[in-house]
Amino acid sequence: MSTTNSSSVAASNVGVFSLKDFLSSLMLRELFKGLALTGKYTFRSKITLEYPEEKTPLSPRFRGLHALRRYDNGEERCIACKLCEAVCPAMAITIESDVRDDGSRRTTRYDIDYNKCIYCGFCEESCPVDSIVETSIFEYHGEAPGDLYFTKDMLLAVGDRYEDQIAAARAADAKFR
Repeated sequence: MSTTNSSSVAASNVGVFSLKDFLSSLMLRELFKGLALTGKYTFRSKITLEYPEEKTPLSPRFRGLHALRRYDNGEERCIACKLCEAVCPAMAITIESDVRDDGSRRTTRYDIDYNKCIYCGFCEESCPVDSIVETSIFEYHGEAPGDLYFTKDMLLAVGDRYEDQIAAARAADAKFR
């Protein structure tokens, strides 16, 4: 008995319509509202940028391409503590290390898979010697999945190339760290 009551209530709700909704759709109210909005912005100045020539300002803390840094004497900073590998939520960093003749530990392999990286900045924050940094470079791409797999040599090359920019950004951000 309860099933017939609920089905008859559902059937009676299907046929109910609002006269206001019918007249609104008959008079094409939504169409004219859209046309009015389009007309409102037609003659205003455009804010579109021509991307390669004009660039929008970036936040000072923008996180882009990673780089491995060196000390002033040319030695890499990374001490293979593997904190960045441990803290990476996407598990995009792979590190292998070896002990040198002088007893110091250095990396033999430092890879970042940008197909996995979420640019969270945890690797940069966890590094005790400021070795791995995220630069403000966002104009890079890969055409194949292997193109976005950066090795230690590639990361060191990025660090060497943009060291002046990285050091300036670090100096500007020093009072906030």
